[in-house]
Amino acid sequence: MTRTTPVELTNMIMIENPQTHDILVEDRQNPTWPGVTFPGGHIEADETIVASAIREAYEETGLTIEQPQLVGLKEWPLENGQRYIVFLFKATKFHGELKAGREGEIFWTTREALKAMPLPPTFKEMLPVFDNPEINELALGPSVAGDRTLTWL
Repeated sequence: MTRTTPVELTNMIMIENPQTHDILVEDRQNPTWPGVTFPGGHIEADETIVASAIREAYEETGLTIEQPQLVGLKEWPLENGQRYIVFLFKATKFHGELKAGREGEIFWTTREALKAMPLPPTFKEMLPVFDNPEINELALGPSVAGDRTLTWL
């Protein structure tokens, strides 16, 4: 049995205003995963996981985040035994001028208002990982019926 697995690594960052507790979201125009979500993207081969979160937040929002906190993971199996892993971060320290990137429009909203917006698949289920310290992972996997199951760990 091998101990290595091909993995696609990504990140997602909840940026929260510490005074108002509003959160920054983007209306993604990506046809493969459209909807209102948090900024994030792929981790490049030559960067650390935290550096990728800082870079993605800046590219998609114009804000430079500081000391992003890793709050958990989201993962699921891909074809041929591969895995897709999303490192989930939360940032409350940031500076810069807010501006949209190539992913879509960005705006501040509340957690309650977010739940009523058009969200990508499994994004709503991921939200507890960002705010509940007792949950640190959302794992998606095949069920006996052949569809996907969600597990919070």
